[in-house]
Amino acid sequence: MITLTELAANKVKKQLEQRGAGLGVRISVKTTGCSGLSYVLEFVDRPGLEDMSFVSHGIHVFIDPKSLVYVDGVEMDWVRNGLNEGFDFKNPNEKARCGCGESFTV
Repeated sequence: MITLTELAANKVKKQLEQRGAGLGVRISVKTTGCSGLSYVLEFVDRPGLEDMSFVSHGIHVFIDPKSLVYVDGVEMDWVRNGLNEGFDFKNPNEKARCGCGESFTV
């Protein structure tokens, strides 16, 4: 299961409205970076046949079965850090994160 903070859900909702279409957002992982895995976030117009679906603060979150093992229990938040802002993933399965924060390992 994936949860969004209220702030993250509001940001996704606003981006979907600006986009003018979309059912929700997909969270997945890909192999990359110095620690091995990286989060991928994309808007969903049509869910995949095997996608799992969760609803958090009214936002549909889709996850492919291969990624679920890495992201189960994740909380997605929207954070501002100085001049930077973006989505932040709090993953209870995460064992380490690279120095730049772009990739992680479980």
